[in-house]
Amino acid sequence: MLTVVGIGADGWDGLSPAARAEISSAEVVMGSARQLDLVPGSFDRVTWPSPLVPALPGLLDAHAGRRICVLASGDPMFHGIGTTLVRLLGPANVRVIPHPSSVSLACARLGWALDDVDVVSLVGKPASLVVPFLHPGRRVLVLGSTPREVAALTGDARLTVLEQLGGPKERVHHDLDAADPLHVLAVECGTGGFSLVPGLPDDAYEHDGQLTKREVRAVTLALLAPRPGELLWDVGAGSGSIAVEWCRTHPSCRAFAVERSPERVERIRRNAEALGVPRVEVVAGSSPEALDLPVPDAVFIGGGLTAEGVVERCWAALRPGGRLVANAVTLESEAVLARWHGELGGSLTRLSVSRDTRVGGFTGWRPHMPVTTWSVTKENA
Repeated sequence: MLTVVGIGADGWDGLSPAARAEISSAEVVMGSARQLDLVPGSFDRVTWPSPLVPALPGLLDAHAGRRICVLASGDPMFHGIGTTLVRLLGPANVRVIPHPSSVSLACARLGWALDDVDVVSLVGKPASLVVPFLHPGRRVLVLGSTPREVAALTGDARLTVLEQLGGPKERVHHDLDAADPLHVLAVECGTGGFSLVPGLPDDAYEHDGQLTKREVRAVTLALLAPRPGELLWDVGAGSGSIAVEWCRTHPSCRAFAVERSPERVERIRRNAEALGVPRVEVVAGSSPEALDLPVPDAVFIGGGLTAEGVVERCWAALRPGGRLVANAVTLESEAVLARWHGELGGSLTRLSVSRDTRVGGFTGWRPHMPVTTWSVTKENA
């Protein structure tokens, strides 16, 4: 049985009797250099290497059969080492003694309701992940941030640095250039921010005209029906709008955007970064050759529909219960959809969108090219 003890900036003095007893009785204590300096004892001290996760199995094997105690910051099961150890060893082999998390302490200092705060961890991740959480009036706590990087993304938000929470050096201030490495950044959002509902304005994207228009995009995402933790293939991604809005529906949603044009590949990356979903993975290449990818929960075919083998490869890869949606704007691609609809079933929908435009001193309608959409669920085939 391995024990994980949460420890705060207050160190040994802030630990419960049970936590102290576990540390004192250990033969080996593992943790960061800062954490190990907080506890007394004559046990063997093992400082975490970098990178940590790949080295963990070897470290644990090297001390097998000994009483091991692992130190973690705050609550080990909240963005902490505890979750990694449980995944490696199983819940029956790990005992966790938590300490108040930095998020709990930050809310206590700010007077914020913990259940009404969004938490974003930027530890080893790009700052743009905070973007989908920026909505008027919302409160966000950011872990592992570089305050100036976050400030560049948050517009007129009010930012507060809370450092060394719970310890003798605790400080709450607004100097973004003087933040202790051990800090939480509180963001009180101002104006701006895009909705999380699919169908963002077309001008939210950088594009060269190859963009699924807003109204069609909203219908397409509704048919793809993203759910937390699911993976999408966006084939012939163009500007990447379908992959981007799929990932914006939930932080655990993932997407591969497959695009053969080098210019569009870079454009997709910029769009994903700007809209807060850098986890969109861009695959440069032509389909179906580029589709040697993890099994998808849903597939969208926006480009390359008439290429030989694309629909076959996407359908074969799709897991049972998965959804496939394809859009067509040409007669040739419509013929492909009609053929596959005849073979696999599903439904065909024709979407016609017109937008208002100036006609002299009046207002008229300017139609866009109609789009035919085929949607099918694999379990129905």
